[in-house]
This record gives sequence, structure tokens and C-alpha cells, in this order.
Amino acid sequence: MTKNLNDRLTLRTGEQIPYIGLGVFQMSEQHYITSAVEQAIEVGYKLFDTAAVYNNEKMVGKAISESGARREDIYISSKVWNGDLGYDETLFAFERTLRNLRLDYLDLYLIHWPIAGKYREAWRAMERLHQEGAVRSIGVANFRQHHLADLLIVANEKPVLNQVETHPLYPQNELRKYLKEQQIAHAAWSPLAKGTLMQNPVIVDIAKKHEAQIDQVILQWHLNRETIIIPKSIASSRIKMNAQLDHFRLDQEDMHRIDMLETGKMVGPDPDDLPYFLESLEREKELMAQKSEDTGE
Repeated sequence: MTKNLNDRLTLRTGEQIPYIGLGVFQMSEQHYITSAVEQAIEVGYKLFDTAAVYNNEKMVGKAISESGARREDIYISSKVWNGDLGYDETLFAFERTLRNLRLDYLDLYLIHWPIAGKYREAWRAMERLHQEGAVRSIGVANFRQHHLADLLIVANEKPVLNQVETHPLYPQNELRKYLKEQQIAHAAWSPLAKGTLMQNPVIVDIAKKHEAQIDQVILQWHLNRETIIIPKSIASSRIKMNAQLDHFRLDQEDMHRIDMLETGKMVGPDPDDLPYFLESLEREKELMAQKSEDTGE
């Protein structure tokens, strides 16, 4: 049976997370975020995923707060940025995130990138936040198997989730197997491979077969693999379309054909080779922060 907006995955701790959410990466204008959040809530979305480095936590918090949605119906995830990794630093960063989002607690908090020499202490702080009830669940993003194995040496609690680049071209099969063994949920960022599959003849053919949209075929492929998806969009039509995934069903042949598209090609940065990418994001974060100060946002 295909999944919809009401379906949730039960994490190892017993907490539940929606399978389908809205990502807000690179959304930096309040009116766009407000419109996207309002439309998503109206359609039935419950999961909203942001991060400190996106520099839009305040905007997301404002949009959700003013939406009229009940707090207990909304699942909010954010991430601690690299410059804030460390024990005290992570605790301070979390308090800032909580204020920005106008929340009393966070549903899910993630370490954004596996920065060597920093993520172990950050994880110790995350465990404290979880134990104190400030965060319902804690996890990581962009961790490869060797990062997770290293973290588990010192961790008192396992991450409940790992959010990584995943799509048919880069399905993360080996990591996915490891996550399943460790009872760590798999969440996908860039689930649509940044649009690189829109003209793929296999996906196009399967979409025609089911009278579905190309995005819908790819997203259902993810859900059939028990992967949490957080596609990003500010267009109301796409927000609605990305959630309408239960009017058709991919069969085994469809899944196999999509599985065979694997190339090993990533559309994002390599977690083991980050310096240039991270420097670029830091510069972008500084520019966005300056823009917010100049406009009084």
C-alpha cells in the first residue's frame, strides 16, 4: 500500500515521524516561506525541515506560529551548523534555534555535517538535550558509515535518523543496509536529484504508464524503500502534487527499472571532501544574515 501525508515511521525510540515533509533550503524571503508553509499545512503536511545555516528559522517559526496549526500536529526538524559544533557551542546553538522557531521543544535535532574532531562533543550535548526533554529525537545528517561507526564508539544513544543525499542515481544502498542493521531511519535530501531526472526515459515511461507526474514516480520509489522524503518547493501546485502519491502504485518491475538507474553520481557535496563547499555556505550565510539586518527581518 502506498503512503500518504498521514503515514508515519516509528523511530527506534518509539517517536513517530511523517514520511513526507517540506524542505525549506534556500528559501530566504518571508512571503515565500509563509506561502509555502500555509499551503503545505492546508494540504496536510506535518513535517517541516530547516537548519541554522539556512538562515530562515525565524521565518519558518513565524509562518508556523501564525498558521493556526496545533503544535502537537506539527513535526519540526532543524540542524546545528558546523561552526557551532562542540559541547557548549551546540547547547547555545540549540537555544538560539528554539527561540528562532518560537518553540518550547524541538521534534528532531540533527548534526548537519560530520566535521572531524567536533561531532563527538556535539553529540554529547545532543544527548543531554534529549535527556532533558528539549528535543524529542536526535540524529545526524550527511554521515557516512565510517562516521556513524566512529560516533557509536562513544555514544550513549544511537542517532534515530540519518538525513543524506539520496535519489535513483545515488541510492545509498550500502549505507541504507547499514542504517537498517543499526535501526537508524533513512531520510533523503535532494530526493529528486535537483531535477536531473526530469527527462530520463525510464522515469518518463513509468510516469506515462501510471498517468502520474515524474516527481511523483521518484518520490513513490523513495517511499517504497521506507525512506523519509523532504522535497523542497515554493510553488503551491508542486507542494500539492508532491504529496499526492497514493493514486497509483509502482510494481516490482517499475522499482527494478528505477533501481538500475544508479550511476554513483552525486548532485551535492561529498561528506569526506567538504572544505570548499563549507566555505561557500559560510559566505552565503553571512550574506543572508547581513541582508536580514539591512531589511529589519
